[in-house]
Amino acid sequence: MILIIIQGAPYGSERTYNGLRTALALLRNKKNAQINVFLFADAVAAVLPDQNTTPGFYNIERMIKYIINKGGQVSYCRECAAFRGLENLNLMEGSRAGDMDMLAEWIGEADQVLTF
Repeated sequence: MILIIIQGAPYGSERTYNGLRTALALLRNKKNAQINVFLFADAVAAVLPDQNTTPGFYNIERMIKYIINKGGQVSYCRECAAFRGLENLNLMEGSRAGDMDMLAEWIGEADQVLTF
C-alpha cells in the first residue's frame, strides 16, 4: 500500500493537485496498486462536493472520485474538518472521516508514505 498524506488547500497552491496527480499516476502505472490518501489541515476542503471550476482548470473533486472509483481510499481528518466547520456537511461520497489512530494504522501498513 502507498499512503499519500496531503495538507494543502485544494486550490490556491498546487500541493493537493500534485498529491492527487501522483495518486492517479500510480493507479494508472502500478499494477494492483493500493492507494490510500489522507487529507489533513486545509486539504479536508478537497472533499466538498459540487466543486465548480473554470473549464480547462483541474478539478479536485473529479480527481478524488477517480481515485475512489479505482479502489483507492480517501479519508479526511475529522478534527481538521471540525475546526473548519465542515463536520456536519455532506462531504464527497466515498470519502470517510478518519482520525490519528486510523492514520497511524495506515502508516504502519504502508510500503511507502508520500507527503504533500
